[in-house]
Amino acid sequence: MGLTAGIVGLPNVGKSTIFNALCSGSGRAEAANYPFCTIDPNHGVVPVPDERLARITAVIPTDKIVPAYLELFDIAGLVRGASKGEGLGNQFLGHIKSVDAVVHVVRCFEDGDVVHVDGGIDPLRDISTVDTELMLKDFETADKGLTRVSKAAKTGDKEMKGRLAVYEKIHDALGKGVPARKALDAEELAVVADMHLLTSKPVLYVTNVGEGDLQEDNKYVKAVADHAAGEGASYVKICGKAESEIAELPPEERADFLDSLGLKEPGLNVLARGIYKLLGLETFFTAGKEENRAWTIHAGATAPQAAGVIHTDFEKGFIRADVYSLADLETYKSEAAIRAAGKIRSEGREYVVKDGDIMFFKFNV
Repeated sequence: MGLTAGIVGLPNVGKSTIFNALCSGSGRAEAANYPFCTIDPNHGVVPVPDERLARITAVIPTDKIVPAYLELFDIAGLVRGASKGEGLGNQFLGHIKSVDAVVHVVRCFEDGDVVHVDGGIDPLRDISTVDTELMLKDFETADKGLTRVSKAAKTGDKEMKGRLAVYEKIHDALGKGVPARKALDAEELAVVADMHLLTSKPVLYVTNVGEGDLQEDNKYVKAVADHAAGEGASYVKICGKAESEIAELPPEERADFLDSLGLKEPGLNVLARGIYKLLGLETFFTAGKEENRAWTIHAGATAPQAAGVIHTDFEKGFIRADVYSLADLETYKSEAAIRAAGKIRSEGREYVVKDGDIMFFKFNV
């Protein structure tokens, strides 16, 4: 589906370390102990961990297993004044316009060997710095947009007259320090979509901690958790340093290392799923000898829309979808047995796909 997330934060909070561990080979950014080591956004394709694929494959052997993927951009560190061009800020802020969601990495670890651009650890101050720069840039954009729409509305343009109130609303909200995602509802955000407002994007906070804080939340993580709850956002906790070590280990050694940290799975698995959830995504599967595959859809997608994710012809010529559950596959052990038990459903155009459905589409073009 081409869904993307941009990793943002101040310099030296662990963005590039986390990006490298997430992508582990699909796209590597330079991680260094100084600001602006990442001058261009680094691009990576990240698999979304889903144990259901392995469970499907245990019953339906296949030649190829294809997970769902997300695209990530590691965007160079923002600093105070970025909205005015400080630290190449305008260039960096421009990169955020292209993503669907923002992953905001916040430093929640102390390390005298890793400098902090503002001199000390204060996650709420860091969040405020980034949020302020994004809103200042959005205010500049909204100011220009309001001027443009106002002029058009005065000429009698009916469409612009209808949009003017929403442009005035967002201009006023940003001037008061309220991000677009809080100020406008979904319908209003669609009206101003052409401005590509940075603060309109959903945010997932990532608290980057030291290994000693993986089990118990330190005061910094608790502060971010409270902040996230206050704005209806989510957060995840990971140790970027540990994740980079896990990513470099051979698969057979990872379980022991995770156990030594008291973890059941890499924190990056949690992060990837968190991004997936943030974007309002779900998964359906197709299964067969040639390929078992996870497909990404927006929650609420209908069967024809899901078919269109595979190929536009599937949606255009949609006839029906045969659907069954993973639970039934594991109970009856084959598609033939599921069909014989009457557990395969034939669904039409109005069917809303459920997360985890296994589907086979019938179409005619």
